[in-house]
Amino acid sequence: MFICVCNAISDREIRACADLGVGTLEELRSAIGVASCCGQCAGSARQILVEHQSGKHEAAELASA
Repeated sequence: MFICVCNAISDREIRACADLGVGTLEELRSAIGVASCCGQCAGSARQILVEHQSGKHEAAELASA
């Protein structure tokens, strides 16, 4: 699903960046340009980033238990 319509950036691209170590909206903006035009996608992009990071953290905890 497209999150940033201005730059045609999908939720998959945001998750891929998170997997590569991108941790903030500013880093995401620098890496792929999300929220760099109108900014309407900033909240959604940040939410996807945080949720993906949380999911990875929870998965790591379960794996180590």
